[in-house]
Amino acid sequence: MNQIAIACLVLFTSTTVQAADCPVAPDHSADVSGVIAQIQKAETEQAARALSNQLWEFWTDAPDQSAQATLDLGMARLRASDLLGAIEEFDKLIAYCPSYAEGYNQRAFAFYLGQDFEAALPDLDRAIELSPNHVAAISGRALTLLGLQRLAEAREALNQALDLNPWLSERHLLAPGGPLEPPGQDI
Repeated sequence: MNQIAIACLVLFTSTTVQAADCPVAPDHSADVSGVIAQIQKAETEQAARALSNQLWEFWTDAPDQSAQATLDLGMARLRASDLLGAIEEFDKLIAYCPSYAEGYNQRAFAFYLGQDFEAALPDLDRAIELSPNHVAAISGRALTLLGLQRLAEAREALNQALDLNPWLSERHLLAPGGPLEPPGQDI
């Protein structure tokens, strides 16, 4: 029993030291809000999409080089469909930088792709808590809730995301005949 307690203490201490070593993530909240305001005024989906790409530059700006390398490796593993490897990298990133929203968002995306919606949801909630205007996390939350068949909550989350970016491709989910069509709508 003592060996288990010592192992847990060592693991906790190393995680605490790692988290203490991570600098605060760059504060891009004003930049994100500015881009969102531009998206809301965009006249075409193409213009909004170009602006949306700018948001990713802010969200994926990790606190330091070590965090950036881990994020980049995890995202590369996601692109290669190595979900377990990606989750492993995002676990490391979250252990190192627990206040960095994108670690949670990317791990949630990996869980989502693996259809582990139950695991994705708490990560999305944490990402949104850390970055309230994270449109991708909010729309990801809507899709995850849809995967869990929690339609009313999914509709609410999607409407929240659409308030920030009315051009999201997920908006079609609320269209007549869509899976999140508001109640009382005739098809």
